[in-house]
Amino acid sequence: MANKRDYYEVLGVSKNASEAEIKKAYRSLAKKYHPDLNPGNKEAEEKFKEATEAFEILSDPDKKSKYDQFGHAGIDPSYGGGGFTGGFSGGFTDMSDIFDNIFGGIFGSSRSSTANANSPRRGQDIQTTINISFMEACKGTKQDVKINRMERCSECNGDGTAKGYSPETCPDCRGIGVVKTAQRTPFGVIQSQKTCSRCNGKGKVINNPCPKCSGSGRNRVQKTINVEIPAGIDNGQVLRVPNQGDSGFNGGPNGHLHVNVTVRPDPVFTRDGFDVHCEIPITYTQAVLGDELTVPTIDGNVKYSINEGTQNGTVFRLKNKGIQKLGKVERGDQYVKVFVEVPKNLSKKQKDLLKDFENSLTDKNYQKRQSFFSKLKDRFG
Repeated sequence: MANKRDYYEVLGVSKNASEAEIKKAYRSLAKKYHPDLNPGNKEAEEKFKEATEAFEILSDPDKKSKYDQFGHAGIDPSYGGGGFTGGFSGGFTDMSDIFDNIFGGIFGSSRSSTANANSPRRGQDIQTTINISFMEACKGTKQDVKINRMERCSECNGDGTAKGYSPETCPDCRGIGVVKTAQRTPFGVIQSQKTCSRCNGKGKVINNPCPKCSGSGRNRVQKTINVEIPAGIDNGQVLRVPNQGDSGFNGGPNGHLHVNVTVRPDPVFTRDGFDVHCEIPITYTQAVLGDELTVPTIDGNVKYSINEGTQNGTVFRLKNKGIQKLGKVERGDQYVKVFVEVPKNLSKKQKDLLKDFENSLTDKNYQKRQSFFSKLKDRFG
């Protein structure tokens, strides 16, 4: 048997301590070292377990007597003793049950929920999905969406009773929302209180329910809500519309509506953050001689001049032509990539002209080609 501290020492009481003194000492230690008040503190957790074990033994007259006579051996199961069972007798099923009675609910007893049964509570949040175009996401838009939400019953005005009737005092708890019971525990007989199961802690029951809402006080209805989508919203983002969710309870506020935004792909533009990208095909002649291009942007077409000898894959930037940042005036940029489209289906005359043109060129007209073959010559000789 592992060495254990003296139980009286653990609780800080004398051997002549009364039942009330033992209970008071344990209450103080449990408050100090309870895991809920010391999250992640292993030392506090061990001290809490040690105090609980000491209290379980010293609060039981039979186990206390054996402990006083024989010490730990008197209550060790291997020596025929009762031992620490890790729980409490007297009808308690778990630690939360015992703390309800000892500490008045400071560790999450049912009393707190009973006290709040009639307090205002916010309604549940609901969600829906909308589908918008790429340009609508860039510029912002308004869209009607249909939602189903719980609203206060118009027939009974939310109290759940049929016309001409009112909620009645619960006969089980007599209107207080809780029922009291007496249980025999290691402390003696302790009275406890639980939420009344008949009225769910409200203190009132509905014997004549409203036919429209069946006594719930709320009905599910379909509504059309006009949602404003801000400029710059992106695919997959969620827009919150305050107070458009389910109605609250006991006069509490409505929940919120969460709108999941899906943005349809665009045939011309792609998005990277708040920057816009697009590709533009140019002809071989435009690439060689340079030209003024018509470039599409989310604001409309703009003109942009490319230089002579523009290479395939060249990217140029249009500053501040991207998407507006959410809630700001700043915008991203647009990046335009050009690719040279090689002509197809040439006639014989066109091919001959092209060959004549090619024969008129030298390596000086092809800088990258000249550089490439120069490197090959250096390497292979």
